[in-house]
Amino acid sequence: MDLELLKVTIEEQRERIEKLMEKENMIGRELKVSEYIKYPNSLVILGVRRAGKSVLSIQTFYKQKFAYINFDDERLIDLDTSDLNKILQIFYELYGPSVDNLIFDEIQNIRGWELFITRLRDTNRVIVTGSNSNLLGGELATRLTGRHIDVTLFPFSFKEFLRYEKFEIKTVFTTKEKAQLIALLRVYLKNGGFPESIRSGKEIVASIYSDILTKDIINRHKIKNREDLRKVARYLVSNSANEFTFKSLRGVSETNSLITLSNWVRYMEEAYLLFRLERFSFKLRQTFKAPKKIYCIDNSIISSIGVRLSEDLSGLMENMVAVELFRRKSYDRKSQEIYYWKDHQQHEVDFLIKENFKISRIIQVTYASSREVIKPREISDLIKASKELHCNDLLVITWDYEAEEKVKGKKIRFVPLWKWLLDV
Repeated sequence: MDLELLKVTIEEQRERIEKLMEKENMIGRELKVSEYIKYPNSLVILGVRRAGKSVLSIQTFYKQKFAYINFDDERLIDLDTSDLNKILQIFYELYGPSVDNLIFDEIQNIRGWELFITRLRDTNRVIVTGSNSNLLGGELATRLTGRHIDVTLFPFSFKEFLRYEKFEIKTVFTTKEKAQLIALLRVYLKNGGFPESIRSGKEIVASIYSDILTKDIINRHKIKNREDLRKVARYLVSNSANEFTFKSLRGVSETNSLITLSNWVRYMEEAYLLFRLERFSFKLRQTFKAPKKIYCIDNSIISSIGVRLSEDLSGLMENMVAVELFRRKSYDRKSQEIYYWKDHQQHEVDFLIKENFKISRIIQVTYASSREVIKPREISDLIKASKELHCNDLLVITWDYEAEEKVKGKKIRFVPLWKWLLDV
């Protein structure tokens, strides 16, 4: 690649970064990565496209001398492995030979990048970002065994959203403050947590979704039946918080191969568009055979892309809880396993948490603001699961109802969604 064009691209990318950091309200993220930046490890920040990986990387080095390149740039489309050393040369020209903090954004676009990063890590503090969980597969995992730390960044949590909106998080709120809090929660419920969407409006979500499908799935995996894959993706997004099987995906498009459909769902998971939740059973074989539940990375995609006959606030609420559970597991509760539960009589609970070989908590989610609105079946299914799974930590996440009561000898806590999200 032409050296001068490469240099201009790197300079212009850096200018955009500087303007962004100066003008925008850049909040600190809940995911703390500074402690992971040390020789000879590389830090790999993974996550869905536009979750804020670039900004988090830049924030980590911002008060120091650093170099940055984003490979998700149409001017770099023909870049290959042989050009990576040219990038290093330009870094030294622009920032001096002492620059040793390096950021390589969306590097999965370059084949063979693993050896380059391996060579740099002993003398540089390196951050690599990528929009695919399979980034650490194969060659890199082999070469960097024990020499890299990978983390997954999610879109803004509700706490981060409130900080961006300059709403003070406290343990006790006045009536007026609580009303403001609930209003913001309703916005977050529908519009989600993509930083760019919050800054610029939810119209950008369609572009984010298109980029995920096109760049991270279709182009990466050379999908031929592009329209079929898009139909399956839209169907799954529209049915977030519901069960599905690969057989049920037949008929959604012209593609009927279960292997192909299974691969497509896996690609969507690797691109962090969707999460799959297993049904819990003490018999592993039943867990594998049972239908899965599907959840979308951000409610904004469901609201903007999904096809529903009416606004499903209950489904959006359950999806939000699911994403928050996955976020907490990824950030600081890595020992947790998350499932849903359903028995042969169709009793069902939305989530259960497994830790250290036992069920530690069972969770139901209901869009209810009073006890009368909560369906009796939701409580009876919770009690049934408690007895079946030998777990007494029972939680019902409501829209805005708080209480604690005993039902059939079991203590149940009812906690408003906002309070659970803020963990106060």
